[in-house]
Amino acid sequence: LCCECGQFHLLLDNHLYNFQDEVDDELICHICLQPLLQPMDTPCGHTYCFKCLENFMQEYNFCPMDRKKLSFQQCHKSSLLVRNLLDKLIVFCPFKAECQQTMQRCELEAHLQNRCPGFKKYKSELQRKKNPISKGKEDPPTKVETNKPKDPEVPGGGSSLVAESSAAAVVSLVTAEPGLVNPAFEETEEGKEFDTEITSLVAETTTIEIHREDPEEELGMRIVGGKDTPLGNIVVQEVLRDSVIAADRRIAPGDHILEVNGVNISSVTHCQAVSFLRHPGPVLHLMVLQEKGFSNKTAHQDSTSATNREVIHVTLIKRDRSEPLGIKLIRKTDEAGIFILDLLEGGLAAKNGKLSRNDRVLSINGQDLRQGTPEAAAQIIQSTESRVNFVVLRQPGVQLSDPVEDGSTSNNSSSSSNGGSPVHHRRRLDQNHYRRKSTYQKGYVNHEKTVAIKKEPKESLGITIGGGRDNKNKLPIYVTSVQPIGCLFRDGRIKRGDVLLSINGIDLTQLNYYEAVSALKSNAASHSVILKALEILSLNSTEPSPDIKEQGFSWSPLWITWLGLPSYLHCCQVIVLTKGNLESWGFSIVGGFEESKGNQPFFIKTIVPGTPAFRDKKLKCGDEIVAVNGVPAIGMSNSELIPMLKEQRNKVTLTVVSWPGSLV
Repeated sequence: LCCECGQFHLLLDNHLYNFQDEVDDELICHICLQPLLQPMDTPCGHTYCFKCLENFMQEYNFCPMDRKKLSFQQCHKSSLLVRNLLDKLIVFCPFKAECQQTMQRCELEAHLQNRCPGFKKYKSELQRKKNPISKGKEDPPTKVETNKPKDPEVPGGGSSLVAESSAAAVVSLVTAEPGLVNPAFEETEEGKEFDTEITSLVAETTTIEIHREDPEEELGMRIVGGKDTPLGNIVVQEVLRDSVIAADRRIAPGDHILEVNGVNISSVTHCQAVSFLRHPGPVLHLMVLQEKGFSNKTAHQDSTSATNREVIHVTLIKRDRSEPLGIKLIRKTDEAGIFILDLLEGGLAAKNGKLSRNDRVLSINGQDLRQGTPEAAAQIIQSTESRVNFVVLRQPGVQLSDPVEDGSTSNNSSSSSNGGSPVHHRRRLDQNHYRRKSTYQKGYVNHEKTVAIKKEPKESLGITIGGGRDNKNKLPIYVTSVQPIGCLFRDGRIKRGDVLLSINGIDLTQLNYYEAVSALKSNAASHSVILKALEILSLNSTEPSPDIKEQGFSWSPLWITWLGLPSYLHCCQVIVLTKGNLESWGFSIVGGFEESKGNQPFFIKTIVPGTPAFRDKKLKCGDEIVAVNGVPAIGMSNSELIPMLKEQRNKVTLTVVSWPGSLV
């Protein structure tokens, strides 16, 4: 409960007041549609609340009213006259049951602290809950750990293998990620041959200590991923300017966050990761995996000692060339070569039973893979008619940390999800171009609802909104708060996070922010309002509630909730990348069709510094690829889309949907 206004609201949101009379429209903020608080004037003559304008300017660079170019530094406090007029607005005491007094807005805080019997009663009850009177013998003092959140049932294995689940973006990559052109293997006039100089993707893990003067201040970065998504790892999508992270200057978009205050978050859900990163404290310790770009090195033989290791020969027999082996292959952070991440249940390798997780693949069908890649292994497996001969190195007692539980094995491998073998039955594309099943995101469903309300003409709706098709992510309009002074709060059916589809028959789905504000405001003057909205519901009752997760932060929907949005609300953007003959595109992908999971969208997992995708600056980690050169990606497997990307020599056109990452 806020001690200044006596109402519940997020720490960084505006105070809430119950005004006695209708407030003049000239004193209303046209962002939150409430009477102005800490009013700020723009050079073009408009006035907004300080916090509303500050939050708006993080997403846009124009005035909400006339769309003239604007920066927050150009704005200044409103005149003393305007501030005095606002301070003198008459408000009710929020504790109506115990106190029926009215007063000027500027007097409410002093009233609550010194005179209000309702607030005094509230504080007494709160104090009693905090310090209950002990009737029995005093308990012995208990040691309490305050700074470190508990590890949320992350499978064992310790931090030494913390980067293991980062299967699409780990170090010592002898070639580029799938989806990147491999400069080490090019067509020449004499045919295909490996060069003596091989391209290696350099990455390293770093521990970063972040200091905050205010322990509850947000870090100022957006994140995507989690074990409940195809991305697997938690990846930084964006660093907000003027934030704690931006001032530190060591974390950049594309970094993978592996640990938070010593807790392994490489195998947690998106919501759990958000909760850890929002945990307040003056010091935050982060372990991150950072890609540094490509470097050239001379190929050399692996001299790793095989002491205490066992070399095992395994032969798998395919019924035909297209039969998948059911093996997931990855690269590791600390060793070159290929390792077995998982054996898919029911697959050929799992039935054979001789291969194990964490086996290092030395060769397949006599071809040396000690310095190889999952993609090279996939090509050998695909080209084999029947017998696939593996030679693997096994170190007793070493196992990878467990993959994702409850049957939703993460598609972290950037190689073909079936060990390189193509999928038998490719699903037919949806007839509607670029559309995909909207409910693919496990744990979330969307529910469309119609809300009809009878109201007084002067009564406000009492909601604030975000999004708009002029937003850089081209979001639909959504509700950011339902305030206790309007008819929608009284009705109770419209909730924070709902996507607004229409009001009184007027379509809101394609409007920009200011057009939506105008439409809502003009229709709110009616005696009756009919709102159509889409509610995105989480089916997982074990996740933290949104109110707990968002406490103390400027509210916006979590990245994972946008993934459940139906495709008619997607707003695609076209990105054209160009490159030289020997360059890689510079990004890796995960997702695609798997027989065990069906269709999953393709996501951008990593963007490599110094590459065309990095220089273009439009593609972001977490973006969903819906088409390549106009060909829909829906229904394709990983092993089908990657060759399509590699065939594009100098130019590729990507159609993507970009959702903003969760703010931490």
